[in-house]
Amino acid sequence: MQGSRLHSCPLQTPAISKRAMAFSLPLRRQQLLSGHRQAPSTRRCRSLAQTGLNITGGDDGLVDPKPQFLEGISGWRRRWTMVLLCFVAFMLCNMDRVNMSIAVLPMAAQYGWSTQTVGLVQSSFFWGYLLTQVLGGIWADRFGGKLVLGLGVVWWSMATAFTPIAAQMGLPALLAARALMGIGEGVAMPAMNNLLSRWVPVAERSRSLSLVYSGMFIGSIAGLALSPGLIGALGWPSVFYGFGSLGVLWYGLWSSKAASTPSEDPLCSNAEKAYILANTSVSGKSTRSIPWGKLLSRKEVWAIIVCHFCHNWGTFILLTWMPTYYNQVLGCDIFKSGIFSVLGCDIFKSGIFSVLPWMTMAISANVGGWIADTLVQRGTSVTAVRKIMQTLGFLGPAFCLTQLQNVSTLPAAVACMMGAQGFDAFSQSGLYSNHQDIGPRYAGVLLGLSNTAGVLAGVLGSLATGYLLAHGTWADVWRVAVILYLVGTVIWNLFATGERIFD
Repeated sequence: MQGSRLHSCPLQTPAISKRAMAFSLPLRRQQLLSGHRQAPSTRRCRSLAQTGLNITGGDDGLVDPKPQFLEGISGWRRRWTMVLLCFVAFMLCNMDRVNMSIAVLPMAAQYGWSTQTVGLVQSSFFWGYLLTQVLGGIWADRFGGKLVLGLGVVWWSMATAFTPIAAQMGLPALLAARALMGIGEGVAMPAMNNLLSRWVPVAERSRSLSLVYSGMFIGSIAGLALSPGLIGALGWPSVFYGFGSLGVLWYGLWSSKAASTPSEDPLCSNAEKAYILANTSVSGKSTRSIPWGKLLSRKEVWAIIVCHFCHNWGTFILLTWMPTYYNQVLGCDIFKSGIFSVLGCDIFKSGIFSVLPWMTMAISANVGGWIADTLVQRGTSVTAVRKIMQTLGFLGPAFCLTQLQNVSTLPAAVACMMGAQGFDAFSQSGLYSNHQDIGPRYAGVLLGLSNTAGVLAGVLGSLATGYLLAHGTWADVWRVAVILYLVGTVIWNLFATGERIFD
């Protein structure tokens, strides 16, 4: 079972540090402490020797003779810096995305938009987002994730800041600006997947991916919490100017602190480089050719693609339409107050109700990551772990949305939303971790392929929701999402695997 094992070389093992690492407890360290090792990988050992690294030390208890200053003092690891920088990038990604779900309400009133026009504006982001999914993976695999993610953040930040100007120019210009923003954000997930496949050992994969993706949920929280207050005080253009400027600040840190691979990073210790190379399944070399026929001929790849579509249909509806649902169905005035004035006002009129489901999602994603990695470390196959986590990620939201059709009060609706998005977050340890399991060398391209299907779900879901609301009810909206969750559950459990199937 290649997808569920760690490979380690017979490195010389110095004294084991007694310092417990809060972020991870790799299987390799457990083996060293117990006196048992896996069979050495001769080919990997030769590749490590050829790098010229000093591999007399390891990581997470294996002492580097010449540690970096910060690492020597605090135990911090360079790969964690990469994970945190990606986390912040994804936080900015969703802040810039969800501000429209709040701002579209005063914009619709100002410009006289119908519900279907609002759906068109909401979906225009996905037009551009769709274009760069596969391209983002190809670029990241060829030119490195650092360059692609960095340029993507700058691009979408500039497009965000340009949105108010485009709106004044007219609806076509606004749709174009949102599509341009989508082009920038479209490279984020493939580039991140490329980076983490090269930086993060298998035993830390679920936790690291869950943390990065929880940045999106934290971004949704920040965007939904801050937008009402900013709009009330400074007008709706302020959220686009303010949020867009944050990406430029992030890029300054990214350009000086990030690297595409450990081998290219002068700040990464030799011991950590050796440890990462010994416990990941992909080399640091760029991918020059993509075996498209081979990738698209496997049922496991199509399982990811189809299930990504099923998953994102419900997720994007909640992302883009939740404030409108609260406003239209339950009469919640989200501009009455923001999250920071909750204690001094009627809580049922507060924007916090748009925030709570995303808070639940952020927590659940990281809890799910720890559960998944713990199961893998205790011997559960990666295939079983991915199926368990994704089944929860499908059936949990499906159940909660069926209950949402029957509630009539705001607290009950929020509870259903919290349950739906809390269970949805387990998908980070299922579907979203699976690309690196089956083909780490092509992780960026595989995510680009599946996320293309996910983006199509976002486009079609936003348009379909606008149509259903014009000709039907919210119950129809939730019913379609539930059906797709159930279809995804069946397909995932029949065809998905955690095995490595591509060299």
